[in-house]
Amino acid sequence: MNTGSEKIVRMAELEIDPAQLEEYIALLTEEIETSVAKEPGVLMLHAVSIKDAPEKVRILEVYASRQAYEAHIQTPHFLKYKTLTTGMVRSLNLVDVDPIALSAK
Repeated sequence: MNTGSEKIVRMAELEIDPAQLEEYIALLTEEIETSVAKEPGVLMLHAVSIKDAPEKVRILEVYASRQAYEAHIQTPHFLKYKTLTTGMVRSLNLVDVDPIALSAK
């Protein structure tokens, strides 16, 4: 049972309009850097694209808790990202995942 204090780990699967990909990446990068720098509850945001299909973007998201996630999606920088990228995102699928091994240097 999730009490709200357990980590939230999610994989966001996006497909971006290729004609707007460069602008999308700039907005995503700004949003990720701001979120990690300013929000203690945002533990990790890693964005990658599928090799040979750069319009297919995947974001591994780790939040300290459900409350941290809920706070994140209300921040001005996240709302700016969502508003400015609305017409760029062709599809978005949020997949809750269970971490097996998360490690970084």
